[in-house]
Amino acid sequence: MIDLDTVHLTLPSQAGPVHILKGIDLRVDGGETVSVVGPSGSGKSSMMMIVGGLERQTAGFVHVADHDLSALDEDGLARFRRENVGIVFQDFHLIPTMTALENVAMPLEFAGRRDAFDRAADALDQAGLGARLSHYPGQLSGGEQQRTALARAFATRPKLLLADEPTGNLDGATGEHVMQLLFGLCRDHGSTLMLITHDMSLAGRCDRTVELVDGTIRADRRAATAARATA
Repeated sequence: MIDLDTVHLTLPSQAGPVHILKGIDLRVDGGETVSVVGPSGSGKSSMMMIVGGLERQTAGFVHVADHDLSALDEDGLARFRRENVGIVFQDFHLIPTMTALENVAMPLEFAGRRDAFDRAADALDQAGLGARLSHYPGQLSGGEQQRTALARAFATRPKLLLADEPTGNLDGATGEHVMQLLFGLCRDHGSTLMLITHDMSLAGRCDRTVELVDGTIRADRRAATAARATA
Protein backbone atom coordinates (compact mmCIF):
# COMPACT_ATOMS: atom_id res chain seq x y z
CA MET A 1 0.00 0.00 0.00
CA ILE A 2 2.82 2.44 0.89
CA ASP A 3 6.37 2.32 -0.48
CA LEU A 4 8.74 5.16 0.39
CA ASP A 5 12.23 4.82 -1.06
CA THR A 6 14.97 7.20 0.16
CA VAL A 7 12.50 10.06 0.56
CA HIS A 8 13.89 13.49 1.40
CA LEU A 9 12.05 16.72 2.09
CA THR A 10 13.92 20.01 2.21
CA LEU A 11 12.11 23.32 2.54
CA PRO A 12 13.51 26.85 2.23
CA SER A 13 13.60 29.29 5.12
CA GLN A 14 15.11 32.68 5.85
CA ALA A 15 17.93 30.93 7.70
CA GLY A 16 18.59 28.58 4.78
CA PRO A 17 17.35 25.12 3.71
CA VAL A 18 15.61 23.05 6.38
CA HIS A 19 16.10 19.29 5.99
CA ILE A 20 12.89 17.79 7.36
CA LEU A 21 13.07 14.20 6.04
CA LYS A 22 16.47 12.63 5.45
CA GLY A 23 16.18 9.42 3.46
CA ILE A 24 13.00 7.68 4.66
CA ASP A 25 12.53 4.04 3.65
CA LEU A 26 9.15 2.60 4.64
CA ARG A 27 6.89 -0.13 3.33
CA VAL A 28 3.37 -0.77 4.62
CA ASP A 29 1.19 -3.64 3.43
CA GLY A 30 -2.51 -3.31 2.70
CA GLY A 31 -4.64 -3.67 5.82
CA GLU A 32 -1.81 -2.91 8.26
CA THR A 33 -2.24 -0.42 11.09
CA VAL A 34 0.92 1.64 11.65
CA SER A 35 1.48 4.25 14.34
CA VAL A 36 4.07 7.00 13.83
CA VAL A 37 5.65 8.44 16.97
CA GLY A 38 8.49 10.79 17.78
CA PRO A 39 9.21 14.23 19.23
CA SER A 40 7.69 17.40 17.82
CA GLY A 41 9.55 18.46 14.70
CA SER A 42 10.75 14.96 13.87
CA GLY A 43 8.94 14.93 10.50
CA LYS A 44 5.86 12.84 11.34
CA SER A 45 3.25 15.12 9.80
CA SER A 46 5.49 15.90 6.81
CA MET A 47 5.85 12.19 6.05
CA MET A 48 2.09 11.73 6.29
CA MET A 49 1.49 14.70 3.99
CA ILE A 50 3.81 13.14 1.40
CA VAL A 51 2.03 9.78 1.67
CA GLY A 52 -1.30 11.53 1.18
CA GLY A 53 -0.13 13.48 -1.87
CA LEU A 54 -0.46 16.80 -0.06
CA GLU A 55 3.28 17.54 -0.15
CA ARG A 56 5.88 16.57 -2.74
CA GLN A 57 9.16 15.03 -1.71
CA THR A 58 12.41 16.76 -2.67
CA ALA A 59 14.07 13.48 -3.62
CA GLY A 60 13.28 9.77 -3.57
CA PHE A 61 10.28 7.76 -4.71
CA VAL A 62 6.72 7.58 -3.35
CA HIS A 63 4.30 4.84 -4.40
CA VAL A 64 0.91 4.63 -2.68
CA ALA A 65 -1.97 2.35 -3.66
CA ASP A 66 -0.20 1.43 -6.92
CA HIS A 67 0.29 5.09 -7.89
CA ASP A 68 3.63 6.78 -8.52
CA LEU A 69 2.83 10.11 -6.90
CA SER A 70 5.83 11.79 -8.53
CA ALA A 71 4.25 11.23 -11.95
CA LEU A 72 0.95 12.95 -11.06
CA ASP A 73 0.15 16.62 -11.61
CA GLU A 74 -2.02 18.54 -9.12
CA ASP A 75 -5.25 17.34 -10.74
CA GLY A 76 -3.96 13.79 -10.71
CA LEU A 77 -3.05 14.05 -7.03
CA ALA A 78 -6.53 15.37 -6.24
CA ARG A 79 -8.08 12.37 -8.02
CA PHE A 80 -5.67 10.03 -6.22
CA ARG A 81 -6.73 11.40 -2.82
CA ARG A 82 -10.41 11.35 -3.71
CA GLU A 83 -10.30 7.72 -4.84
CA ASN A 84 -7.86 6.23 -2.30
CA VAL A 85 -7.28 8.31 0.82
CA GLY A 86 -9.27 9.43 3.86
CA ILE A 87 -7.71 11.97 6.22
CA VAL A 88 -8.58 12.87 9.82
CA PHE A 89 -6.81 15.70 11.64
CA GLN A 90 -6.66 16.84 15.26
CA ASP A 91 -8.90 19.76 14.28
CA PHE A 92 -12.16 18.55 12.82
CA HIS A 93 -12.19 20.77 9.69
CA LEU A 94 -15.97 20.67 9.36
CA ILE A 95 -17.72 23.43 7.43
CA PRO A 96 -19.75 25.29 10.07
CA THR A 97 -22.57 26.32 7.71
CA MET A 98 -23.21 22.71 6.62
CA THR A 99 -25.05 20.03 8.56
CA ALA A 100 -23.30 16.82 9.57
CA LEU A 101 -24.96 15.08 6.63
CA GLU A 102 -23.84 17.76 4.17
CA ASN A 103 -20.27 17.71 5.53
CA VAL A 104 -20.01 13.96 5.02
CA ALA A 105 -21.75 14.00 1.62
CA MET A 106 -19.53 16.74 0.19
CA PRO A 107 -16.52 14.57 -0.90
CA LEU A 108 -18.93 12.02 -2.33
CA GLU A 109 -20.62 14.73 -4.38
CA PHE A 110 -17.22 15.89 -5.65
CA ALA A 111 -16.60 12.28 -6.71
CA GLY A 112 -19.83 12.34 -8.72
CA ARG A 113 -21.70 9.84 -6.54
CA ARG A 114 -25.44 10.04 -7.15
CA ASP A 115 -26.03 8.26 -3.84
CA ALA A 116 -23.86 10.73 -1.92
CA PHE A 117 -26.45 11.56 0.73
CA ASP A 118 -27.52 7.94 1.22
CA ARG A 119 -23.90 6.87 1.72
CA ALA A 120 -23.26 9.84 4.00
CA ALA A 121 -26.26 8.95 6.15
CA ASP A 122 -25.06 5.35 6.37
CA ALA A 123 -21.56 6.48 7.38
CA LEU A 124 -22.95 8.74 10.10
CA ASP A 125 -25.16 5.92 11.34
CA GLN A 126 -22.08 3.66 11.60
CA ALA A 127 -20.45 6.43 13.65
CA GLY A 128 -23.40 6.47 16.04
CA LEU A 129 -24.75 9.78 14.73
CA GLY A 130 -27.85 8.63 12.92
CA ALA A 131 -29.97 11.00 15.02
CA ARG A 132 -27.69 14.02 14.39
CA LEU A 133 -27.77 14.27 10.59
CA SER A 134 -29.37 17.70 10.50
CA HIS A 135 -27.22 19.22 13.25
CA TYR A 136 -24.55 21.81 12.48
CA PRO A 137 -20.99 21.45 13.86
CA GLY A 138 -21.70 24.14 16.48
CA GLN A 139 -24.53 21.96 17.80
CA LEU A 140 -22.28 18.91 18.20
CA SER A 141 -19.87 18.06 21.01
CA GLY A 142 -16.16 17.70 20.26
CA GLY A 143 -16.46 13.92 20.16
CA GLU A 144 -19.45 14.11 17.83
CA GLN A 145 -17.58 16.48 15.54
CA GLN A 146 -14.62 14.09 15.35
CA ARG A 147 -16.94 11.17 14.69
CA THR A 148 -18.47 13.24 11.88
CA ALA A 149 -14.96 13.80 10.51
CA LEU A 150 -14.35 10.02 10.69
CA ALA A 151 -17.63 9.34 8.89
CA ARG A 152 -16.57 11.79 6.18
CA ALA A 153 -13.19 10.06 5.82
CA PHE A 154 -14.72 6.57 5.59
CA ALA A 155 -17.74 7.47 3.46
CA THR A 156 -15.58 7.21 0.33
CA ARG A 157 -14.40 3.73 1.49
CA PRO A 158 -10.70 4.65 1.27
CA LYS A 159 -7.93 2.13 0.87
CA LEU A 160 -5.75 4.26 3.17
CA LEU A 161 -6.69 6.30 6.24
CA LEU A 162 -4.29 8.94 7.53
CA ALA A 163 -4.97 10.17 11.08
CA ASP A 164 -2.91 12.96 12.64
CA GLU A 165 -3.48 13.12 16.43
CA PRO A 166 -7.23 12.48 15.98
CA THR A 167 -7.90 12.56 19.75
CA GLY A 168 -5.68 15.56 20.53
CA ASN A 169 -8.62 17.89 21.23
CA LEU A 170 -10.72 15.33 23.13
CA ASP A 171 -10.90 14.21 26.74
CA GLY A 172 -9.75 10.71 27.61
CA ALA A 173 -13.09 8.91 27.56
CA THR A 174 -14.26 10.60 24.36
CA GLY A 175 -10.90 9.98 22.71
CA GLU A 176 -11.08 6.28 23.59
CA HIS A 177 -14.55 6.05 22.04
CA VAL A 178 -13.32 7.74 18.86
CA MET A 179 -10.32 5.41 18.61
CA GLN A 180 -12.44 2.30 19.08
CA LEU A 181 -14.61 3.58 16.23
CA LEU A 182 -11.57 4.33 14.06
CA PHE A 183 -9.98 0.90 14.55
CA GLY A 184 -13.34 -0.80 14.03
CA LEU A 185 -14.02 1.04 10.78
CA CYS A 186 -10.52 0.22 9.50
CA ARG A 187 -11.12 -3.44 10.26
CA ASP A 188 -14.60 -3.49 8.72
CA HIS A 189 -13.51 -1.70 5.53
CA GLY A 190 -10.08 -3.36 5.24
CA SER A 191 -8.42 0.06 5.22
CA THR A 192 -4.71 0.58 5.89
CA LEU A 193 -4.12 3.00 8.77
CA MET A 194 -1.24 5.41 9.39
CA LEU A 195 -1.75 7.05 12.78
CA ILE A 196 0.34 9.88 14.23
CA THR A 197 0.14 9.95 18.01
CA HIS A 198 2.07 10.99 21.10
CA ASP A 199 0.17 8.37 23.16
CA MET A 200 2.41 5.31 23.36
CA SER A 201 -0.38 3.11 24.72
CA LEU A 202 -2.45 4.02 21.68
CA ALA A 203 0.54 3.48 19.37
CA GLY A 204 0.97 -0.01 20.82
CA ARG A 205 -2.51 -0.99 19.65
CA CYS A 206 -1.35 -0.81 16.03
CA ASP A 207 0.38 -3.66 14.20
CA ARG A 208 3.59 -1.62 13.98
CA THR A 209 5.10 1.47 15.56
CA VAL A 210 7.49 3.57 13.50
CA GLU A 211 9.62 6.04 15.47
CA LEU A 212 10.90 9.16 13.72
CA VAL A 213 13.73 11.24 15.18
CA ASP A 214 15.26 14.22 13.38
CA GLY A 215 13.82 13.24 10.00
CA THR A 216 14.96 9.61 10.05
CA ILE A 217 13.38 6.33 11.14
CA ARG A 218 15.04 5.28 14.38
CA ALA A 219 12.93 2.17 15.00
CA ASP A 220 10.21 0.07 13.36
CA ARG A 221 8.68 -2.29 15.90
CA ARG A 222 5.94 -4.89 15.54
CA ALA A 223 3.44 -5.15 18.38
CA ALA A 224 2.54 -8.39 20.11
CA THR A 225 -0.72 -9.75 18.73
CA ALA A 226 -2.43 -9.39 22.09
CA ALA A 227 -1.73 -5.67 22.15
CA ARG A 228 -3.41 -4.90 18.85
CA ALA A 229 -6.74 -3.14 18.82
CA THR A 230 -9.51 -5.24 17.37
CA ALA A 231 -12.51 -3.30 18.60
